[in-house]
Amino acid sequence: MGVQYRFDCRIIVAMTDGIRDTALPNDIEALKVLIAVRDATIERLTRHAELLQEQLNLAIARRYSARSEKGPSPQMGLFDEAEAEAEREALAAEEVPEVESVVAGHIRKARGYRKPLPAALPRVDIIHELPEEARLTPDGQPLVVIGEEVSEQLDIVPATIRVLRHVRLKYGVRKDDASGVKIAPLPPQPLPKTLASPGLLAHIVVSKYQDALPLYRQEQILTRIGVDLPRATMARWMVALGTETAQPLVNLLRDQLLAYGYISMDETPTQVLKEPGKAATSQSYLWVQRGGPPEAPIILFDYDPSRSQEVPLRLLAGFTGILQTDGYAGYCAAVRAQGLIHAGCLAHARRRFDEVIKSQGKHRKKGLKWSLRSGPHRRVLIWVLHSARILVGRQVSE
Repeated sequence: MGVQYRFDCRIIVAMTDGIRDTALPNDIEALKVLIAVRDATIERLTRHAELLQEQLNLAIARRYSARSEKGPSPQMGLFDEAEAEAEREALAAEEVPEVESVVAGHIRKARGYRKPLPAALPRVDIIHELPEEARLTPDGQPLVVIGEEVSEQLDIVPATIRVLRHVRLKYGVRKDDASGVKIAPLPPQPLPKTLASPGLLAHIVVSKYQDALPLYRQEQILTRIGVDLPRATMARWMVALGTETAQPLVNLLRDQLLAYGYISMDETPTQVLKEPGKAATSQSYLWVQRGGPPEAPIILFDYDPSRSQEVPLRLLAGFTGILQTDGYAGYCAAVRAQGLIHAGCLAHARRRFDEVIKSQGKHRKKGLKWSLRSGPHRRVLIWVLHSARILVGRQVSE
């Protein structure tokens, strides 16, 4: 932190200039008091300069450094230990590494092997036969099949587009019969009076919301195989599914979400172009709630043009338990009204520690060296304590 030392030197020079220009008292006790006052002033200004330097370091890091909070290994990477371990286990399950076995005279390296294809997948046997002349011995005797060698390839059948024709037979009676014509009713449809079958709607929904395939891409794919289905039509179907067809399911999921004892909640800004009463450049919000049992989590999105505290009050009505959020104060009214346990967001807490480390400049290496001297669990604790010490010092200086 060489820049901080320059700040200190300027402060000291300024103070000494003031000393030269001011007549010093002859009384020793008065001199001691004067020195103590100026020492306190120097200490206060030094702390203020350090705070400004930290803010400058953080601003420079935000402007020129990577936006990611990923830190140098192994310090910040400890927070991603679970994800990294899961990724390593997945790779290990996919392909077994090569192993070595010691054989007399040399070391034999066994080849790795791939994970077998799922047994539930249907198999199609393709028989590869020798030419007829190759199945004869030189003296003309036929060869006998003594075994087979099987290898498998993973194949995919392209999607098949078809038209479902609903043919309803009409039944008529004699003219003097008052019952008239009878016809079989259509089965219930997700979107009646449209050309969308349940299978087509499911395909569009999964492609867009699970596989992140936009509607214009789906339109291009369908056009490539000869089907003209405009994206505007698919967009209307998605709106109708969300506001009409799926509403009973959403209500059921919300009941189960509120019945569980834990909900994590956050809001993210979005823009709506043609929203009545709002400019296209104004902010609206998607409120996400996640809860339910770990083996069957429930995630619900709720749109609202406002970020006011009335939204959490409405969405959390009837809920009792733990609510985990970030530091936004709009959730506090719901916490008080419902008597909830308010848990903080670990990702946001981690971000503040990351900012502290970035603001320390060269001194952050000291914390990293301390961390490398201990085991993995103590490394996390020492890193947090070191960052907390910096936070406490910053608050005292303020």
